[in-house]
Amino acid sequence: MAAELSEELKSFMETGIYRLDGSNVVFIDPVRVLNESYSRFALSPSDYYSRSFAPPKSAFPAEAVPKKRKRKPKPHHDLNERERVAEKRHQEARALLLSAHKALLAAADLLGLLPQVMGGEGSSHGGERAAEKNFVELGNHWKAPFCEITLGLRASNEVDQGSRPRHDVGRAVVSLFNNLIGNETNDDVEAEFQNCCYILPRRSSFHMSDLRQIRDLVPAQSSQGFNLIVIDPPWENGSVHQKAAYPTLPNRYFFNLPVKELAHEDGALVVLWMTNREKLRMFVEKELLPGWGVTDVTPFYWLKVKPDGSLICDLDLFHHRPYECFLIGYINVDVDFQCTEKFKYLKSSQVIISVPGAHSRKPPLESPFNPQQRDSGTRTTTPCTVVGVPFH
Repeated sequence: MAAELSEELKSFMETGIYRLDGSNVVFIDPVRVLNESYSRFALSPSDYYSRSFAPPKSAFPAEAVPKKRKRKPKPHHDLNERERVAEKRHQEARALLLSAHKALLAAADLLGLLPQVMGGEGSSHGGERAAEKNFVELGNHWKAPFCEITLGLRASNEVDQGSRPRHDVGRAVVSLFNNLIGNETNDDVEAEFQNCCYILPRRSSFHMSDLRQIRDLVPAQSSQGFNLIVIDPPWENGSVHQKAAYPTLPNRYFFNLPVKELAHEDGALVVLWMTNREKLRMFVEKELLPGWGVTDVTPFYWLKVKPDGSLICDLDLFHHRPYECFLIGYINVDVDFQCTEKFKYLKSSQVIISVPGAHSRKPPLESPFNPQQRDSGTRTTTPCTVVGVPFH
């Protein structure tokens, strides 16, 4: 007979959020967090956790593996000034990250549950995955202005309680690119594009365009702005170029993002994902964030682990860290004036731990920042995520 789950694990299975020992560390299951947004559909763990951490199989039989030649030791490399600053930052974060990982390893009940969480009861793993469409290429094509997506409309905006079946009652065809496409209902909306089905979560919208069209997201009135703005720019990055993962943009292009105009007049939390390059960090802290009007910046960390809880690589690898940093700051907020029961000021760095999905896919952040939102009576957060990949 299986042991009964603790209250913490029951909550984790429902929300995907598990607060580890100490309030500054949280483990999340992105699949469960994302599924909180859907009414009738659910993301499969096998689709999200598509990344393999198993060592590559050898092409040779065990007895025929050729012996590796001994490599000559590399000459000692003295760090330049920028590398020394980056190493200092790493050492400052190291104690926090080690403490967070230690807290995860101590949560034996959570680690014992991860195989079930990642396996996804009832999900299929053997099916053939459909090839994902490259919307960046489609957006660059001359036919992009003629691309249309079909939205399935349902009978009511109210969430169905299961009393009777509901059926699609109409369809709307709208332009796919350079167009704000929204689902204002309390139910999921099914959409179709080139014989593929997509799901729009309730109360959500998206805008697929060149960054030059970003102003289409600016609300008509500042009282309708966003309370949480998450920005994941296509920073110039050597590893991205090597993998040809996506096109990048020069850093100074991001001065044109209308962050202040996107923010709610009562204030917003701005989250900016970073790479571990020191040159970028200095540019962001000294020029970009002040240019946006973002103040009181605090570094947070995403620590990446394997399904068994171990780090995806050694913590001290210089050019490949098992963590990413994201900076959090405020805009349109006087933190000294607004430190009240309903406004919690982020005074120290925190760590989010999860098993990563596909390359460059970041974990959802809205729920970990406000896990008790539905019970607290505070104003609902209105999030805006800007994931910038350029069309040319």
